[in-house]
Amino acid sequence: MSDLSTSRILDAARDLFTDVGIRRTTLEDIARRARVDRVTVYRRLGSKSDVVVAVSNREARRAFDEVFLVADKADTAAGRIAVVFARIVHVLWIHPLFNRLLKLEPDTALPKVTTEAGGAMSLAITGLVELLDKAVDDGLLAPAGDFRARAEIVVRLAHSFIVTPRADLALDTEADLMEFAHAHIVPIITGTR
Repeated sequence: MSDLSTSRILDAARDLFTDVGIRRTTLEDIARRARVDRVTVYRRLGSKSDVVVAVSNREARRAFDEVFLVADKADTAAGRIAVVFARIVHVLWIHPLFNRLLKLEPDTALPKVTTEAGGAMSLAITGLVELLDKAVDDGLLAPAGDFRARAEIVVRLAHSFIVTPRADLALDTEADLMEFAHAHIVPIITGTR
């Protein structure tokens, strides 16, 4: 079975999770939509729980890849950091699967984005550290021995904004998030104000 088939299975699962939720989706439903048999889904990805994790990780990886690609084009370290923070928060605020699952199945979805979100957070931390290392290589940022700790702080803050989008701050748009990031997130990474 090719990677194309695995991708087709993951696409089918993502679409079904978005349409009817995780609980109401079976491996048979996924197999039918992907035009493979149930055993193929099980052999390629495992149980339904494994499929949920694979879909979640792929969606997170896609979001992070897109954000880091855009951020890498900014010509300052501050710009790169602000773009990463603002875009990832905004992308997940409007992500169809993420939002649909929170609405359809909060009891299933909330653990996936909170207590069980360590894998996605590690992926984001690693991506941010790579972006910071590239900014150092590009002469935009001074090296620091604690980039991983700084990145984790920023990722945890972004996670909080993603999971609880509204509180006291008027952060409704990506532009609002950019302004906030420049004022409050960039100094965490650069050590400047």
